[in-house]
Amino acid sequence: MAENRYVGDYPVIGIRPTIDGRRGYLKVRESLEEQTMNMAKAAAKLFEENLRYSNGEPVKVIIADTTIGRVGETAACADKFRKAGVDITLTVTPCWCYGAETMDMDPNTIKGVWGFNGTERPGAVYLASVLATHAQKGLPAFGIYGHDVQDADATDIPEDVVEKLLRFGRAAVAVATMRGKSYLQIGSICMGIGGSIIDPAFIEEYLGMRVESVDEVEIIRRMTEGIYDKAEFEKALAWTKANCIEGFDKNPEEVQKSREKKDEDWEFVVKMMCIIKDLMNGNKNLPVGCEEEMVGHNAIAAGFQGQRQWTDFYPNCDFAEAMLNTSFDWNGPREPYVLATENDVLNGLGMMFMKLLTNRAQIFADVRTYWSPEAVKKATGYEIEGVAKEAGGFIHLINSGAACLDANGQAKDKDGNNVMKPWYEITQEDQKAIMEATTWNEADFGYFRGGGYSSRFVTEAQMPVTMIRLNLVKGLGPMLQIAEGWTVKLPDEVSDKLWKRTDYTWPCTWFAPRTTGKGAFATAYDVMNNWGANHGAISYGHIGADLITMCSMLRIPVSMHNVPEEKIFRPSAWNAFGMDKEGQDYRACATYGPMYK
Repeated sequence: MAENRYVGDYPVIGIRPTIDGRRGYLKVRESLEEQTMNMAKAAAKLFEENLRYSNGEPVKVIIADTTIGRVGETAACADKFRKAGVDITLTVTPCWCYGAETMDMDPNTIKGVWGFNGTERPGAVYLASVLATHAQKGLPAFGIYGHDVQDADATDIPEDVVEKLLRFGRAAVAVATMRGKSYLQIGSICMGIGGSIIDPAFIEEYLGMRVESVDEVEIIRRMTEGIYDKAEFEKALAWTKANCIEGFDKNPEEVQKSREKKDEDWEFVVKMMCIIKDLMNGNKNLPVGCEEEMVGHNAIAAGFQGQRQWTDFYPNCDFAEAMLNTSFDWNGPREPYVLATENDVLNGLGMMFMKLLTNRAQIFADVRTYWSPEAVKKATGYEIEGVAKEAGGFIHLINSGAACLDANGQAKDKDGNNVMKPWYEITQEDQKAIMEATTWNEADFGYFRGGGYSSRFVTEAQMPVTMIRLNLVKGLGPMLQIAEGWTVKLPDEVSDKLWKRTDYTWPCTWFAPRTTGKGAFATAYDVMNNWGANHGAISYGHIGADLITMCSMLRIPVSMHNVPEEKIFRPSAWNAFGMDKEGQDYRACATYGPMYK
C-alpha cells in the first residue's frame, strides 16, 4: 500500500507442514499428505488475510515445497526459508512426526507449533513431544492446540486456534520488523529524565536494533544551509496554514510575540518536522551535493531532547512530534512515525511496540494526576459515573503536544463509533474532523522560552485503550507494565475545570484503567501509585495479550498487567518455571536472556 520506508525487506513467515515419515504397505505418510498441506495452506491464508506490515501490505507467507517427514526435508525447508528471509516459522501437523528430525533448529527464528486436535492421528502427541524437545534444546516455541476435537477432514480453523495463531503472528512480525533498525536520538538526556538516558546494550541485545545519535544543532545546520526538500516544505507550509487552527495565547500580553514573529515560528516548526523526517529515513529529493544527508538513519523510532538547551532559545518540537506521530500529514494518510518527546527512549520504544502491533498512531503522555471521586466532586460538584466510577477514579494523561492528533477520537468507524484507526483506513472526513477538533496554541513561555506551538484537544469519546511503560531496573534489566482501560468522556464544564488546574494548552485525555479490586489494579489510584515512571505510551484497543506474547519473544518480563489469565500466551517452556504466570515469566526471561546477546 505504501513504500517501505526502512532499509531491508519486511520479515517473512514460513509454514512448515510436518508429517509422519513412515511409508510402506499401509502408506501412512501418503494418507496424510493432503490433510497436512491443507493445514499449512489454511494457516498461510489466515495470516495473509489478517496481518499487515507497518506500510499496510499483507504479510508475506511461504510454505515449504514438500511436507517434512525426515531430516533431509527439514534441511531443504531451512535452505528455502533462509534464502527467502524467513524470520518466523509455524510448524503445523495433524499427526505424529519425528520431532527432533522435523523441528526448526534455527536459533534466530521465532517459532510456533500448531498440533491438530483430532482422534485419527496423534497430532497432540507430536505437539507435546516436539515442544519438550524445543525446551530441552533451549529453543522456546509457542504451542497451539485447539480446545475441541475436530474431524479429520475439517477445513475450518477453530476460533481459539485462530486467536492464538494471529496473536503469535502479530507479535512475531512486530519483533522481527525491529531487527536491524535504529533508534535515533536527536540530542540526549532531557532535564534529568531517566528514560532519556539511553542504554545501547539494551536496545542492541533485546531488540536487535542500533542506536544512532545526532546533536540538535544538526537541525539548525540543515535549516541554515538549505539541506531540506524545498518543494515539500512549501507544500507542508501551505497545508499547515490551511488546516492548523491557531488557538489562544496564554502568555501575558506584554511578552507575547508579534504576528510577524509568530508566522516565522510557524515556518520554523514546519521546516523542523521536514528535517526530522529526513534524519529518520532519508530523502532522495534533497539538493544536489547533499548525498550524505539523503541516506538517513534507518530509524523506526526517534526522540527529540528539546528541554531545555533547545527550548530556552528555539521554538519547541511539539508540532513535529504531534504531526509525525499522527496518521496523516500534507500528503494524506501515511504510516505514523514514532517521535518521543524529551527523548524518552523507553516511552518511544513502548510506542514503537504498539504501533507495530496495531498499525495505529500512538499517544505519548505524562501520567500526571489521579483524580478520586471525592476530589472530582469537591473541585466540580460532579459525581463520576461509568468506567471512571467502576475504577474508583481516573488518571489525567497530558503532555506538551506530543500526542498523536488521532487521540482526539474524531475518526469514525462504519457504525459511527469514535475510534483511532489503522492509518490506511483514515478517510478525508476523518482527517478534517481531527484537524478541526485541534488547535495550535502558543507555547507557555514558562516552560518554553523560545515559543513554538503546542497541539491542544480533549479526547471526547470513550474508547478502549492500553497504556504501557517500559522501564530499566538495575540488577533486573527491562520490564514492562500494562494497563488496559478506557478513555473517559467528562461533561465539558467538568473537563474544563479539571484541565485548567494544569496546562490548558496541551492535549488532554482522561483514562480509567480496568480494575480488579486487588493489588496494583485495586483502583485507578493503585495503578497510578504503582506506575514505574512519569510517562506512558497509549494505544487504541485492548492489546495487552498481544504485548505479553511479544514481550516473551523479546525476553522482557511483564511486572504488572490486568489481562485476563486465559488470554496470556507465552512459549510452552514457560510452564516449566513454576505455577504462577508472572513468576514463570521472570524466571524464564532470566534463564533464556536476550535473543541477540
